[in-house]
Amino acid sequence: MKKFLKRAALGAAVTTVAAAGVAVTPAVAEAATYNGACGSGYSVIDTLPLQNGTVFLTYNRSNGNNCVVTVRTHPSSYLVDVSASIKKSGTTEWKQDVGFYTTYAGPVYLYAPGSCIDWEGGINGEINHQFNSHCG
Repeated sequence: MKKFLKRAALGAAVTTVAAAGVAVTPAVAEAATYNGACGSGYSVIDTLPLQNGTVFLTYNRSNGNNCVVTVRTHPSSYLVDVSASIKKSGTTEWKQDVGFYTTYAGPVYLYAPGSCIDWEGGINGEINHQFNSHCG
C-alpha cells in the first residue's frame, strides 16, 4: 500500500509540474550523415548543426584541400534552399554552392595551406557558420 501511495503522489507531482510548463525540453535537431560527396581521401574534421541537417567540413591530407557539404537530415523530393560555402579568413571571396536541392549542397573546395578558413552552410534560411577556424 505504501508503494502505491508513493507512486500516486509522484504521479500527481509530475502532472502538476508538466501542467505548469516547468519541465519543457526543446527538441534536439537530428544530425545528418556525411554522404562522401567530396570524394575519396576526404575525412570529416568538423561539423555544424542545423535544425534540418548538418554542415560538414572535410579535409584531404594528400592534396591539402578543404571541402564543405551541407546535407539534409531527411532528403525528399521537395526542393529546399540549401547552401555550402568556404573562404580564406580575411578575404571576401566565398566559394559556394547555393540553390534548391532535395538532398545536399556542395561539394565546395578550397586550398588554403597556412591560412585560417571561414565556412558555413544553411537550409531554408537557417545558417550556421564558423570563422577563423582550422588554421594551418
